Parts: sequence; structure tokens; C-alpha cells
Amino acid sequence: MNNVTANMSSDEGVVGNFVSRRLFFLQYLHVLEFVVAALVFVVINSLRQRRHYGLPVWPFLGMLPSLVSGLRSDLYEWISDILCEQNGTFRFKGPWFSSLNCVVTADPRNLEHLLKSKFSVFPKGPYFRDTVRDLLGDGIFNADDETWQRQRKTASIQFHSAKFRQLTAESVLELVHARLLPVLENAVNQSISIDLQDVLLRLTFDNVCMTAFGVDPGCLRLGLPEIPFAKAFEDATEATLLRFVTPTCVWKTMRCLDLGTEKKLKKSIKGVDEFAEEVIRTRKKELSLQTEDKKQRSDLLTVFMRLKDEQGKPFSDKFLRDICLNFILAGRDTSSVALSWFFWLLEKNPVVEQKILAEICKIINERDDMKNGADLKSPLIFRPEEIKKMDYLKASLSEALRLYPSVPVDHKEVVEDDTFPDGTLLKKGTKVIYAIYAMGRMEAIWGKDCREYKPERWLRDGRYMSESAYKFTAFNGGPRLCLGKDFAYYQMKFVAASILYRYRVEVVKGHVVVPKLALTMYMKHGLKVNLIKRHESELQVYLKNNV
Repeated sequence: MNNVTANMSSDEGVVGNFVSRRLFFLQYLHVLEFVVAALVFVVINSLRQRRHYGLPVWPFLGMLPSLVSGLRSDLYEWISDILCEQNGTFRFKGPWFSSLNCVVTADPRNLEHLLKSKFSVFPKGPYFRDTVRDLLGDGIFNADDETWQRQRKTASIQFHSAKFRQLTAESVLELVHARLLPVLENAVNQSISIDLQDVLLRLTFDNVCMTAFGVDPGCLRLGLPEIPFAKAFEDATEATLLRFVTPTCVWKTMRCLDLGTEKKLKKSIKGVDEFAEEVIRTRKKELSLQTEDKKQRSDLLTVFMRLKDEQGKPFSDKFLRDICLNFILAGRDTSSVALSWFFWLLEKNPVVEQKILAEICKIINERDDMKNGADLKSPLIFRPEEIKKMDYLKASLSEALRLYPSVPVDHKEVVEDDTFPDGTLLKKGTKVIYAIYAMGRMEAIWGKDCREYKPERWLRDGRYMSESAYKFTAFNGGPRLCLGKDFAYYQMKFVAASILYRYRVEVVKGHVVVPKLALTMYMKHGLKVNLIKRHESELQVYLKNNV
């Protein structure tokens, strides 16, 4: 009897356990179903918002997952695709805890509105200034209001002076013939490939340091030595850019704790400051000993050292450091990066290269000594008036800048409620990104052939014709139009003509060319090329055809 009772109790226990487990499983299943249903609802709702906003909007995270995906591929093409789908403007929504919310536009009407019509309403803004201040301080690239106006006015007078123009033209000539061509000839003689982007960056870096600081760092010479200041400056610009795609609270915490990219930035800026401080200290000593009859320097640093601030006092060393570094940033990359993409595009478009060479030879043929049978083997130096005549070359460079602008995106911040011409509402404090790279890929702006490399779109009856600065914004527009635009074109044309007349540039087979995420549009892996010297017979063909 006891055994039966025990067995019955045991069976009841098993049944009870089974029932309780089943009930628990059913409760767990209900919770799981609820979670899955909620997730499906969130996913569907987030993806549905893509039709309106251009990207899925996730709870708490906003559009951050899509941004991360864009960063892992090609960010500039990613932005371009969205803008094309959204008719030129979209609103990016970042995580709720971040400062990544902004309006992104590539509409020429909006650009004219913010760069010209409502210029005072769209300054660089506190967000931009705070993000880049560690590197650029209060220099012209980062400044607003009176600080910007004072620097702009002084720099404008200097840039348009005959003395400064002569200095820049002479420095380009010297650097090309005494530095660039020997480096290229050495590569040809040794049958080695070179990183043309690196060589061009060295050229423009030496040039802009000579015009801004009055100092030749010697980056471009045989052996291509590493210059600590140049390396520190490049590392600092890369680390600074990463702040724009990192929540402000995150990078500021990293800066306080001296971690990751912020640690690298701090170290790089220290190297930049040491160089600048030494140059300023040396220049002050030179000026104190300089006599009236001695030839005066005309570099930017010396010019600003001779001026006074609004209180009638000499500018501080910090101010001098800021303005010179800003001009180095602006002057170094515009030309060298544009030339790198230009030579890459030329290799893909050999017909364009032939037309440029034909134009160069036609202009050379107009020389009196060529008419009298001058020897092609003698060193050829292009004259300023010859460079000005090279319209097809200028068109080819402009077309490269249209497709691969040196500054692919730029930033503004609205200081009062406003509305863009396309109807986009802007609340005070809204950050605005204008995507210059994307503009070159908009059919609405450049037509169905917008992705093709066609210098002819810049020519009217064989003469170069510029486009609106709000359609072609490689040199900015409005009151902030690049002061060095004319010199940049002169420098690019002189360098390009000097190389193309002597060499054919071939990209190394298998070399990958993609943009790098930086303040300016570097090629991520550089531009590895082989140089093939042009034979005299090849040049004679073009010269005879232009007789």
C-alpha cells in the first residue's frame, strides 16, 4: 500500500513538474513573441522612414548605423547617392546623446543662399570652431566676424600685391626646376615607381611654407626625407577630422583622458607648435636687426608682424602661429591633391592628355627662338604669359576639381531661424554640411554625363569659361571665396605643363586609388606611378602639327 501511495505521489510530482515547465515555457514564448513583434515593428517603422528621410531612423541611434556603414565603404559616394535620391538635400539625425544632427545639401540655390545672400546668418559656428580650435586656433579658416574680417582684409591686400605675386611665381619656378624635375628624373634613371601624390604634397608644402612663414622646410629633395613638421601637420589634420564623425562628449572625454586619436592629436600639435614657435622667434630676431636699406621680406608672417591689432599692439605669437598654419592648410592641399586626381584621370583619358600636349606645343611654337629652329634638348621653362594661354589645361584641371574637389565637404551653422530656397526649414543652431563632392555627381547640375571627365564642358569657342561659384564650389564662394584661387591655378598649370611636356605618367598596374577620410581629399594609398620620358620625336609631331 505504501509503495502504491509512493508511486502515485511520484507520478503526481512528475506531472506537476511537467505542467509547471510547460507553463513557464508558454510564458517565455509569449515574452519572446512580444520582443520579436516589437523588434519587427521597430525595424519596419525605421525602414519606412527611409522614404521620407533618405535613411532608416532607429530609436536612440538615429541614422548612426547607416553612417557607420558609409564610413566603412566610401563616405563621399554614400553621401552623393543619398543626395541624388533626395533631390539635393536631406536631414541627418544622429543618436539622441550626440551632436551629429545636421542638414546636408548639394543644391546650388541653397549654397548661394548660405555663402552669399545670407552670409552673416551662416558663420562657421561654435561647433566647428570648437572642433578644430586645437589645431587651427583662431586663424582665418576657423574664424568668424571681426577676427575673420581683419585677417581677410590684410591677407587680401598681400595676395593682390605685385611683390607677393612675384614671390609666389618665382618660388614655384625654383621648386619645379631645382627640386621637382630632378626628383622625377632620378626615378626615371633608376627605373623605380614613385608616389606622385607624396611628391606633389612635398612640392606645395615647401612652396606654401616659403610664402606663409618665409621658411623652406626642404621636404622635396632627392631621397624624399621625412620632415617632422610636415608629418606632425598631416597627422594633426587627420586626427582633427575624426572629431566630426565622433560624438562631442566622446572625443572630449578621450582628450581629457589622453586616449586614442586624441593622444595622437596632442602629440602632433606639439610638433607643429614647436616648429611655428621657432620660426616666429627667429623672424622677430631678424626683424629687430634689419636695416632700412636691406631687402624686406614679403611672406605673410613678416607682413603680420609689422602690423598692429585694434589696441595698437603687435599681434601675439599665438595669433601669428594660427594665421600661418591656416594658410598652410589651405595652400598645401588644394593644388597637390587636385594635381594627383588630375594625373590619375589623365591616364584613364589619353585623348585629353594628347589635347593638352598639343596646346602646350602650340604655345611653345609661338616663341621666336622656336621659329628660328631652337634645340628641343635645351631646358624649357614656361613663361607666365604662356601659362595664362593654356585654356584647355585649365579646363582639364577644373574638371578634375569638379569630380574630386580638394575639400569634399564644408560646414556652416545657422544663427537664427531660416529657410533654404528649396523649402528646408532651419532652426537656430542647426549645423549645415554642403557636400561639394556630391555636387559634381548631380545630374540636375551637370547633366546626364556628370560622372564623365569632360574638359570641354568648361570651354566656349576654345576659350576657358568659369562657372558659378555655387555650382562649382571647389574654391568656396561669396565673401569667403579662396584668396589664392588665381595662384592655385597658376601653380597647378605650371607644374602639370612642366611634367607632361617631359614625361608620360602611368599608374602602376593594380594600384588601388580611393579617397581618404581627411579634411582634404587625399588618395588613401597615394598615387604610385611610373614615369616614361617623352622622346623628342613625339614632341616634334605635336610641334610640326602646330606650325
